[in-house]
Order: sequence, then structure tokens, then C-alpha cells
Amino acid sequence: MDATDAFVTHRNLLFTVAYEMLGSAADAEDVLQETWLRWAGVDPATVRDQRSFLVRITTRQALTRLRTLRRRKESYVGPWLPEPLLTAPDVAEDVELADSVSMAMLLVLETLAPTERAVFVLREVFDLGYDEIADAVDKSPAAVRQIAHRARAHVAARRPRGVVSAAETRDALEAFQRAIETGDLQRLLDILAPDVVLLTDGGGIVQAALAPIVGADTVAPVLGRISAVASLQPAQVNGHPALIIRRGGELDSVMAVRIDDGLITGLYAVRNPEKLSHVERETTVSR
Repeated sequence: MDATDAFVTHRNLLFTVAYEMLGSAADAEDVLQETWLRWAGVDPATVRDQRSFLVRITTRQALTRLRTLRRRKESYVGPWLPEPLLTAPDVAEDVELADSVSMAMLLVLETLAPTERAVFVLREVFDLGYDEIADAVDKSPAAVRQIAHRARAHVAARRPRGVVSAAETRDALEAFQRAIETGDLQRLLDILAPDVVLLTDGGGIVQAALAPIVGADTVAPVLGRISAVASLQPAQVNGHPALIIRRGGELDSVMAVRIDDGLITGLYAVRNPEKLSHVERETTVSR
């Protein structure tokens, strides 16, 4: 297989690796460009495992960019949320893949150090061996095992408490949508957890809350005002049911949810227009 064919064959995988490490589709695309430039200078005939080699290049480029992104996020206006992706329905059928690209999981991964995040993603999502990961992150296999153990414990303590099926999420989201569209405050309160958290990401470009909005009694009235100015459209975002919000027919925001024990515990509303280009067309993610 020549260099171009190999890259095209593995492109969706490489994008997914970069996206899960960065939480940004735009930055993941940049990483793929950098990966291609480095791969184009390699003789494929000298590479025993092209997939592993490409993942290694992508991981190293993503790690470099991740450290830059962390500095950028320190000056970000208001809460930072991952860039949402419109995904194909079949992504939801791969439960592990859908979980790994969910908004809730990507926010958990944000709490890991860069190398921990890379190790967790490569091991837990893509099932790479410790030796392969060690090559990608420039650590010994023994060190990678320790990092993986630490990252797993960190994620386990912060991820959603139970596995929620796509059907459960869809049912909860439909009830949530009906409550907003009818302005039924009590119905909203019934679907929201008492300690629900609403995060809105405007990036300082459009209006958004600059701090988390906490508590059902506070969140419900904010959501209840949406129907007066916008329309809600169900969609598959990051492998899970979500809502696309339009004002005057124009894309305004994307709202994803986190569900625990049948109630919505987290709401993630991305309004920053610079983060919405990947919800107008499907993006392919794969393992």
C-alpha cells in the first residue's frame, strides 16, 4: 500500500484519536495535516505496521498541540466545551466509541494531564498495546502501565455513574424537548436532577453565561425562555441524541446532555460559532 492509500485508509481512525485527545475538530484536522506531511516523507515499504506508525505520529502531534491548547484555554472567556460533531446513527451502536466521544466523557478527559489523556485514549478506546503506546508518548512500557492505571481510576471517579442506553437518552431528551417547547416548567423540573449543571460556551463571541448555572430551580427558567425565540431539532451529536437550536432558521447552538439515574445532570450548550461548523455535516469517527 502506498503512502496516500495508507493515510486515506486510516484517516478516520487518526481523526478520532486526535479529536479525543483535543476535544476540537478544527485542531484535530490540523493535526492530520501535520501527520500527513511527516508520513509523506517516509518510505511505506520500511514500515512494518503502518496503522501503528500513523497513530504514533498523530499522537505526538496531538500532544504538542494539546499543551498549546491548555494555555489557550486559560484565557478563554467563560466555560470551555468540546467542539460538537454531527455523527452518523451507527456510531451510537458502538457503545464504547459513542461513550468515548460523548461531551460528558470529553469533559472528563479535560481533567487529565496531556500524557495521561493520550495513554487513556490509546489504551481504553483504541486498545493499543503498552509497547505501542510507549513509543507514541516516549515513555517506557512500565511507566505507561502506571499512567494507564492512574488515568483509569481518575476517569472512573468522574464519568457518568451508569451505562445509559441510546433509547433512554432519546426518551429523556424527547421529554426535555417537549417541556421546553410547551413552556411547562414543572415538566422541566421533573426531568432535571436537583443539582443539574448548565454550561454555556459562547467563547466571548456570542452571549452566554460566564459561569456554570447550577440547580434545577435556576436552570429550568433559563431553558423555559428558549422556545420563545428558537426552534429545537433532534440530532445525533458525538454519538448521542442531542438538540440543535436554530433562531430564525440559522444555527444558534448545540445542546448535549448527561444523564444519571434517569435524570439530566449535565447540560452542555455550545454557542461559539467557531465551534459549530461540524454540525452542518456528518463527521465520521471510528476505532
